[in-house]
This record gives sequence, structure tokens and C-alpha cells, in this order.
Amino acid sequence: MLLAACGAAPERQEARPAMWLVSDADTSIYILGTMHALPRGTDWAGGRVAQAIDAADELMLELPPAELASAGEVFRTLAPRNGPLAIEARLSGKALTGFRALEASGRSFGEDGLDDWAVMVLMGQRVAQNAGLSPSDGVEAGLTAKFEAAGKPIGGFETARGQLMLFEKLDPQTQRVLLTRAAEEASDAVKQVRTLTAAWGRGDIHALEKVINEDIDSVPAAREAIITDRNRRWSAWVRRRMEQPGTVLVAVGAGHLVGSDGVPAMIEAGGMTVTRAQ
Repeated sequence: MLLAACGAAPERQEARPAMWLVSDADTSIYILGTMHALPRGTDWAGGRVAQAIDAADELMLELPPAELASAGEVFRTLAPRNGPLAIEARLSGKALTGFRALEASGRSFGEDGLDDWAVMVLMGQRVAQNAGLSPSDGVEAGLTAKFEAAGKPIGGFETARGQLMLFEKLDPQTQRVLLTRAAEEASDAVKQVRTLTAAWGRGDIHALEKVINEDIDSVPAAREAIITDRNRRWSAWVRRRMEQPGTVLVAVGAGHLVGSDGVPAMIEAGGMTVTRAQ
């Protein structure tokens, strides 16, 4: 009975995500594609990633730890609508059915009082939860623990408010399209997330690009704001950082590193050599 109450240990799942390297005589910048949430027991920190962690003098994430910790409060500040609007006035047919089924898998989203983008974010969190993924087991959480334990600095490209404002500032039509697509695909969302996670674990950048492009390519305004513009800023940061000596590990969502507008491709377009390190 005691052993049963303790529960079985999670099965260890080996993952070897894609990582790139930009280097010269005195500077090395590793660029690791992350999953923000993962199944418990995922072993992603082996192979060349382990070497990069040991070699790095500093870590750069999308959000530094303090900003990540404040994200929930910032979300609660930005998410409310000016006035309530029932979900039936926003969605219909397959989208409404998919939304209701996803909501029924847990607590109410409280959607009537939230902006479209905020409802979509909560839906994404629910899908990850239903797929058995947890942020506490994600790459960023693990890297933060390792670098804090080693006394190495951790920086970030963005603030929590700035990141969420990318969604808040999308025009109403784009927000509605994103919400509708998420709701229409809700019944397959867990399967898609698991497919994405498996591709990430294999380091299969072509499969990652296919899944990500299918998800957002039909909404150009969202792609520009949420992916392409940020990739431009981050690749520019890498080019500037190459002017200083040292070793840095950059870890950002894997979707930002694939395709012709991914960070590695943009760095190469700027005249630097980028090699696949894992």
C-alpha cells in the first residue's frame, strides 16, 4: 500500500533536441531549441547540450526568471475585456463544439470576460496539461536550476508584459481567427502537441517546421508579430554579442529556430557561419 501511494517513478524519455553553434576565435554562442513544457522524466540535457551547459558563462532565455515568475500576474492584468462577450457570440459550429469539449476537461476558462487572445492562451495551457506536459519539467525550468546552482548569470530577451502585449496588440480580426482555429483543432490538439514534442526530441527540424507552419502560416499578421519580428531581434542580438568574448547558451522555443525566417537562417543571412551542434 505504501509503495502504491508513493506512485511509480516516471519513465525516463531521452530527447536530443536540435542545437546550433555560432563561433569565432574567442566567442561561442550555442542556440538551443526548447519546449516550454515537457512530460515528467524527459532527459534532454545529455549529449552536446550537456557540454554547452558546462561551457557557457551565461544563459539567455526568452524571459529571465523574475519576468517568468511575474507572467501570471501580468496575464491577469491584460487579459480582461472591456465588457463581457459570450463565447457563443465568437464561435459557432465545429469551433464552439471543440471549445466546449476542451473546457469540459477541466475548470471553466471564464472566457466571457477575457479577450480572444487570452482565451486562446488558456486553451493552449489546457491542451499541454491534457497531453501530460508541465512547465516545471520544461527546458527553461531545468536550465534555470542548473545555471542558478552554478552561480552563472541568466538574462532574457523580453519582459512578460512585452511578450503578452504581442498578443494584446493583434487586431481583433486576427485574434478571432487564431481563437477560431485553436477551437476547431481542439479535438486533435493533444495528438498534435505530442507529435510536436516527439519531433523536438528527435531534433527533427523538418517535422517541427511542418507542424509549426501548418499552425500559423494562414495567419500572416500573427506570424510576423509572434515569430518573425522576434527572430529578427534575437538574431541581431547574437550578431552583436559575437563582438564580445565568452560562451553563451541561448535557449528559445524550438519554433523560432526552424525555416527560412528562423534565427539560425537569419544569422547566416547576416554573413555568419552557423553549424548544427546537435
